[in-house]
Amino acid sequence: MSELKKIREEKNLTQEELAEKSGLSVRTIQRIEAGTEPKGYTLKTLASTLEISEKDLLIPIIQTEEIKIEEPILINEFETEKPISTSEKIEVFNSTLIKITNLSSLPFAWFPVANFLPPLFVMLFTKEKSSIVKQIISLQIFLAIIAPLIFMIVALLKVGSGSVMVTMIGLALTNVFIILRNAYEIDKNQTLRYKLNFNII
Repeated sequence: MSELKKIREEKNLTQEELAEKSGLSVRTIQRIEAGTEPKGYTLKTLASTLEISEKDLLIPIIQTEEIKIEEPILINEFETEKPISTSEKIEVFNSTLIKITNLSSLPFAWFPVANFLPPLFVMLFTKEKSSIVKQIISLQIFLAIIAPLIFMIVALLKVGSGSVMVTMIGLALTNVFIILRNAYEIDKNQTLRYKLNFNII
């Protein structure tokens, strides 16, 4: 109920009587009683007519403060630590095992088709399937594909047996260099110097 309606009814006045006494329209009285706040001339006129103060006609604003009750945190002494799920496991860098995996390609560096087999067997045997190990094997698989292609292109060009032999030695030495350079980088910076932008396995 609006303040104006309360005061009007206390003084036993109808809307029409109040309108007549104040000189305001019945519609204005109805709007104020419906919730419109009186202002300026209308407020002064109503206060004067009803012989009350202006603030008595205004809707009282009760400021309520929201009290936040923090829920207590219950600590269970017997609660065990939550086990880490497979997706949350942190990849541990095993430098020695990764170096062994990388260097295992050396004995077959001269035979590109088989150079990826030793690191693959090491990975399967040790179950070390980190991204860097997969990169080492992927690189050797890539070299196992690309080296025979280069060798075949040189052989088909028929530039002489000397060129074929130089190409073969060059490919083997390139692979040896890649393996040794990656071994050095694994030791120093725990990363690979030469790697692909994707994994084949």
